[in-house]
Amino acid sequence: MKSESGMSFASFFQAGFECSSHRRRDGVRLDLIRATGHGKHALVDYRLCKAHGFGTVRDGLRWHLIEKSPGQYDWSSWLPMLEAAEEAGLQVIWDLFHYGCPDCIDPGAPDFPERFTDFAVAAVEVQQSVSDGPPVLCPLNEINFLSWAVDDGYFPQVGPKQRGWFKEQLVRTAISTARAIRERWPDATIIWAEPLIHIAPHDGRRRTIADAERNRQGMYEAYDWIMGLARPELGGDASFVDVVGWNFYPHNQWYFKGPTVPMGHHEYRPLADMLVEIAERYQKPMFLSETGAEGSGKPSWLHYVSNEVREAMSRGVDVRGICWYPITAYPGWDNSRHAETGLFSTVVANGSRHVDQRLLAEFERQREEFAQMEEERKRRSRPRAVGGARP
Repeated sequence: MKSESGMSFASFFQAGFECSSHRRRDGVRLDLIRATGHGKHALVDYRLCKAHGFGTVRDGLRWHLIEKSPGQYDWSSWLPMLEAAEEAGLQVIWDLFHYGCPDCIDPGAPDFPERFTDFAVAAVEVQQSVSDGPPVLCPLNEINFLSWAVDDGYFPQVGPKQRGWFKEQLVRTAISTARAIRERWPDATIIWAEPLIHIAPHDGRRRTIADAERNRQGMYEAYDWIMGLARPELGGDASFVDVVGWNFYPHNQWYFKGPTVPMGHHEYRPLADMLVEIAERYQKPMFLSETGAEGSGKPSWLHYVSNEVREAMSRGVDVRGICWYPITAYPGWDNSRHAETGLFSTVVANGSRHVDQRLLAEFERQREEFAQMEEERKRRSRPRAVGGARP
């Protein structure tokens, strides 16, 4: 499972902690690390992950707590998490920006790329002061989604009311940050996480089909721009992406200007086919940086995703891992409803979390399936002596 940067994920299955910290359009600040109890119980959570087979986790910083005044950093909300990860012996993919921005910083301002780059470099310096391993970073989470959320009013307005403007601002920020990290820490692994979607036409008219496909192609814009495959004036370069991450959920396929496409419908596109298309486009290692389902659908979703990933791998796709996200239950963004999405429950009275035994059993089955697939690959690659006998 080695990437172009020489980095290996410590486990094929990874656990992701919900770490969004943005303001909703009504002005309410979210802090899911606090709301799930993860900030207070990080060491217990990390040990729980390790005990259940996760050697790699995806987690995040809360920029709004770190830079309350311009250029002044307070790392007290993050250092205990860094130290806990080291104590637990976990590899962490750190999200530097999971939507949330400090109130003292305007993400629509001309100097935002520079401001975030300064913060990112300072954060990696802190991380490297605690960890002996090279940094593994997701600088900005879901550029395509975040720009859509601003354009459509799901998040508060940023910058001019010009559709697509904020995506360019975020990509400029991403490129500036990736360049600074690559220059300072050449052994760093830089990953990104973008929504993996499919949009089907709701009728057979040529215009509808073309509009649906044009919208679907939008999911590639952030990666294309960061890698310099399009909009070269932004300064993108393929070296700014080591591993291509994709976030894929049951609701990630829908009809153009219509409802969700249900799994099993003839318009529902197999995940394996989507991964093959991505592999042909970017020629880089990839992983599912987020996937998950809710309630009783969790085990069956893991079963489906794992089967599709193995199918893609059998067709030559270099998939490095699957990150279940979030690994704990959490309160929903919009209304704080209790969402049972994880392997682990909310924190109970004694500070522990219950384990979903049905989902755990499916994880164990899927780990065995992937282990058998890897063993078969190694067996086929072993050299044979003359005459077909094994040496």
